[in-house]
Amino acid sequence: MRRVVVTGWGAVSPWGNGAGVLADGVFNARSAIRPLSECPGGPWPARTGAWHPDFQAREHFSALELGTLDRTAQFALLAAREALAMAGDPQGGLDPARCGIHVGTGMGSASTMEATYHALFAERASRLKPLTVPTGMNNACAAQLALSTGFTGCNLTYCCACASSAVAIGEGLRRIRHGDADLMLVGGAEALLLPGVVLAWEALRTLADTDPTDPGASCKPFSRKRTGLVLGEGAAFFVIESLDSALARGAQPLTELLGFGCGSDSVHLTRPSVEGQARAMRLALKDASLSPSQIGYVNAHGTATLANDQTESAAIQAVFGEGVPTLPVSSTKAVHGHLMGAAAAIELLVCLLALQRREVPATAHLDEPDPECVLDHVTGAPRAVPDLSTVMSNSFAFGGTTGVLIAGRYR
Repeated sequence: MRRVVVTGWGAVSPWGNGAGVLADGVFNARSAIRPLSECPGGPWPARTGAWHPDFQAREHFSALELGTLDRTAQFALLAAREALAMAGDPQGGLDPARCGIHVGTGMGSASTMEATYHALFAERASRLKPLTVPTGMNNACAAQLALSTGFTGCNLTYCCACASSAVAIGEGLRRIRHGDADLMLVGGAEALLLPGVVLAWEALRTLADTDPTDPGASCKPFSRKRTGLVLGEGAAFFVIESLDSALARGAQPLTELLGFGCGSDSVHLTRPSVEGQARAMRLALKDASLSPSQIGYVNAHGTATLANDQTESAAIQAVFGEGVPTLPVSSTKAVHGHLMGAAAAIELLVCLLALQRREVPATAHLDEPDPECVLDHVTGAPRAVPDLSTVMSNSFAFGGTTGVLIAGRYR
């Protein structure tokens, strides 16, 4: 099987545009979470969210383009542009039929669909926008990326809730390994901070209470005081390619994708399973030909819900055994919220940045760990790990899909 390297990445996050802005927010534990009362487009429940602070679509797209671009697709295109630029413009030197696109998203073009329902049922519109269907379809991001890049290889959208972009990236890894593509543009995008979506999550009783002293500290993964998740928005994309492809066109390999594990809990629609999560981690380790002791950091799914954090802690303990006391673990959702279908992509990017920086980010607001979540929690400030060479990123979804990615330093 061919080695697969990352040659470019890009992001749009609740801190703004660019992977550098994301790194600054995550590694400085600067929370992007704010009261939803400050977010335009309400009415909102008394909760918090993590949204792009000042996104101006017209600065990046023409009026004609915006006619077919949902906010999710706008984020995807911007993140992908950054990744492609970092990778050295692969459009110019590769067979487009050997280049493909995999996108993960949980709700697709949510803002288009919510606007459509509002027009129908609140405004009593008799006609809808003529391009509602192509703008609102779940594969709109992937379609727009194909139009933008000219890639004519496999173009797929993966929709499996919070694990969507982990699966999109992992299946892209497999496609290159097995010779079906030379290069893949992979990642995820989500923009679901909308009144109807937030109210649906409110009804599920999984959203965090607003911290009375600091709204930015409302999401508390692994804490005894956690009360639930905080919704966020954004996108992250990667250019991944065979090592031969990268070297042939003079691209600089930044990191290497080593393994992917995927499965299904198959026990409950919303309740996670220790066995299912542990199975996915073991599958990723087997795929990467690594032992648990060779992993230097785990970016946990860590949603700050009562069920997930204890389940994931038990799964990590089951897989890593005696290594748990010295295995750094953190959840960056504490500062950027849960980006649903884009979460795995954003968090993999955090892992790759950790490899470059040789330090791992902290779980913010974790001053009182849940005694049931017995892990080596990184708290306070980033932890220097001078010999950091491999990282694991966990993503576990409603519906039971599990996705685990392992990456390493390029050697």
